Amino acid sequence: MPELAPAAVESWRAGGGQLVELLARTRERLGGVAAVRLGPRPTVLVTAPEAVRHVLAQHPDRYVKRSHRARLLIGDGVLAATGGAWKRQRRLLQSQFTGPGMRRYEQRIAAAARAAAGRWAGYARTGQVFDVGEEMRHFALDTIWRSLTGHPLDPPTARELASVAAVVAALPSLPADAVEARGTVARDLARIDAVAREAIAAARRGEAGPDGPGLLRVLVDAAREHPEYTDVLVRDELVTLLVAGHETTATTLTWLYLLLDREPRAREEALAAGAAGSPQRREAVQALVGETLRLYPSAWILPRYTAEADTVAGYAVEADSDVLVCPYLTHRDPNLWPDPERFDPRRFGGGGRRPTATGAYLPFGVGPRACLGTQFALRESTVLLERLLPLGLPAFSSVPEGASYGLTVRPDGPTPAALAPTP
Repeated sequence: MPELAPAAVESWRAGGGQLVELLARTRERLGGVAAVRLGPRPTVLVTAPEAVRHVLAQHPDRYVKRSHRARLLIGDGVLAATGGAWKRQRRLLQSQFTGPGMRRYEQRIAAAARAAAGRWAGYARTGQVFDVGEEMRHFALDTIWRSLTGHPLDPPTARELASVAAVVAALPSLPADAVEARGTVARDLARIDAVAREAIAAARRGEAGPDGPGLLRVLVDAAREHPEYTDVLVRDELVTLLVAGHETTATTLTWLYLLLDREPRAREEALAAGAAGSPQRREAVQALVGETLRLYPSAWILPRYTAEADTVAGYAVEADSDVLVCPYLTHRDPNLWPDPERFDPRRFGGGGRRPTATGAYLPFGVGPRACLGTQFALRESTVLLERLLPLGLPAFSSVPEGASYGLTVRPDGPTPAALAPTP
């Protein structure tokens, strides 16, 4: 059984890639269901689609979450909740991010995209150097803030909510002791809590932004019928939506531009697929996003533990085992994805060849705990790219050397660039 040394575990917690390297070697040697020693309990790595489907979609009651890695930030929000509380919280939010619920956010997404495109047009005129990752975080935070409150993101709020990204980045390296960990990021948590209190108070007073009431009003109104929606839980859901609603999208968009820097023809092909606003153009842009999410899935690893003994794809799994479902490795399996390290958006085009089995492609997870905001994230990414791609590609003055594996897979450094407009 391959084993990860204690020093390597600490390296992973600090954002290193030794865990990923170990898991990749394990998958290569032992296949899509494999045992690996990471700590005191048995650990099972799951990457084969049928096993992924078994764990996440078919038997989520047997494979459950322990405490979420971001609990000190998101509290008892829907990402961390379990059991009946999770079911109630998910039921309330689910209608907001599917079907008719999504339509109420269309204008807010479009407004945030217009604002971002205006900034990029200014960079193109002046040649100003900007950080692509920071720009993507600002856009995604603006989008979710508009959706939550009805207000565009103003500079003071943006400065305070930079603490969200700071805490997310710090999570892998925080002390194991919960009190000590909270103390390490206490100042950032206080800034986040202050913004949350002010926004919740405004929603309780019935104040609406220029775009009308936002999702925060839904959470505040829920307290009238559900006493468990205290100010603390509303705060936890608000912060959960801020984290899930901007960190993953910003990271995906940053990776996409880093990939286009290496493969600029992919952008040219997307723009040539159809006129601006056409279904063909939109499909081509969606393919860019889909392929980026294959290489850098929003949910790169999904930890579970077994509430009872089970058999997965013919392998016995003991009760109280740690189970690591790893979309990052599933998406790079050469048996599923030919030439898996190559960035090829044509896999997701109309005639593209990609595996269709449930569990072969799961950038947002799969099953009942799959990401609630999948459609929101895909929509905002597509709307933004339809505006930004015609403006040209950023010319990076330096690019990150690798990735940092924490709550998300992030570029491990800054992304300074100047915009080189297309003639």
